[in-house]
Amino acid sequence: MIHRIHELVWGPWLLLLFLGIGIAYTIKTGFFQIRKLPYWWIQTIGSIREEEDEKKGVTKFQTACTALAATIGTGNIVGVATALTAGGPGAIFWMWVSAAIGMMTGYAETMLGIRYRYRDHKGAWVCGPMVYLERGLKKPYLGMIYSFLCIMVSLGMGSMVQSNSIAETMEYSFGIPSVSIGVLLTAMVLLVILGGISRIAFVSERLIPISAGIYMLFSMVVIMSCFDKIPYIFQCIFKDAFQPISIFSGTAGYGISRSLQYGISRGVFSNEAGLGSMAVLHGAAEDTTPEQQGMWAMFEVFFDTILICTMTAFVILCMTEGDAAGSGYDGAALTAYSFSKRLGPLGQYVVSGAMLVFAFATIIAWYYLGRQAAGYLAESLKKRKKLYILQRILRGKIYTLLYLGAVFLGCLAKLETVWEFSDIWNGLMALPNIIALIVLMKEVKVPK
Repeated sequence: MIHRIHELVWGPWLLLLFLGIGIAYTIKTGFFQIRKLPYWWIQTIGSIREEEDEKKGVTKFQTACTALAATIGTGNIVGVATALTAGGPGAIFWMWVSAAIGMMTGYAETMLGIRYRYRDHKGAWVCGPMVYLERGLKKPYLGMIYSFLCIMVSLGMGSMVQSNSIAETMEYSFGIPSVSIGVLLTAMVLLVILGGISRIAFVSERLIPISAGIYMLFSMVVIMSCFDKIPYIFQCIFKDAFQPISIFSGTAGYGISRSLQYGISRGVFSNEAGLGSMAVLHGAAEDTTPEQQGMWAMFEVFFDTILICTMTAFVILCMTEGDAAGSGYDGAALTAYSFSKRLGPLGQYVVSGAMLVFAFATIIAWYYLGRQAAGYLAESLKKRKKLYILQRILRGKIYTLLYLGAVFLGCLAKLETVWEFSDIWNGLMALPNIIALIVLMKEVKVPK
């Protein structure tokens, strides 16, 4: 039943919604992500040194690293490998398309989040789709629904699925029991989240650039060692993505639809553009504007999918001669096999280390996401004097305990069903956000 619900939620209609809203914003802004690439690049990654000189509170770069921590995860390793085995090399082309138009979706939701954010009674920023659903769209109940779905995703995809990936990787690579990993991981997560958004941002700022840099370095070593194969890999990607019309038979059509479906869905899974999560994570930035923070969201989608996912894909395609499905491996095992084929045992450690760091970063970032949603939902229920017990659960330390419990249980459980169940909440969470993006489209503007 869960599998059928999952197929229904993540059917072609949802992928078309993601594509449609991204295309609409791309056209509305005159292809801003392409036309103004030098401008937004300088305004984001090119302004890091200037930010360090004027550091006050949580910086734009720190919120970008926190958002990257939430998006760079198992999707960059497992998701890419699954897309290649299930959808063929052409899936990578459609992943690029998904990222290119998703950049403007990420820009729009982050810009709206910053525009409508406000400070709570403690002086902390409250930001995200629930805020612009309430204050921009004037639909507070949609904001409450989004918050509830965000909480469910944080307890599933944000914590249990990620901690399970860490436990399985550590047990397979180093023989460490899952219980021991669960205790250690839960303690590490607790140490970080006790410091609130400041410590989460601080850890993300240190963890993400270094870990992503090391992973990209080893990826380039493998790719450059197969430099002569790169033209053939590009040929495989484009040939598989666009079959000639003369042979557009049922089989070819099925192949193209699989490439498109897996390329777009894995692109969304990796960069989260359209889910609204980036809008929540960027809300803590001080001394910023909606347009500046929107461009940081664009950079994150570019970095996550165009750079890291592409490198993973090229490593796999180079090592499997363009036939990932014929390797006999899938998921993280396929990525580890591809790295190990060129780097030996070191390749497996590279993938294991990347899985460990990326998943841990995702866990701490999603705690902040879930905590923000829980706080908003509790406050909304309080205003309406409803569900007092649920208010108590969402407030204070109870949500934190639930989240830590999910991290620990994720290390012990077999999560095939939990993964699909979490993915259902993930897809449902996008719906209120996409509604807001459609209705509030006139309010989204880009720098001239």
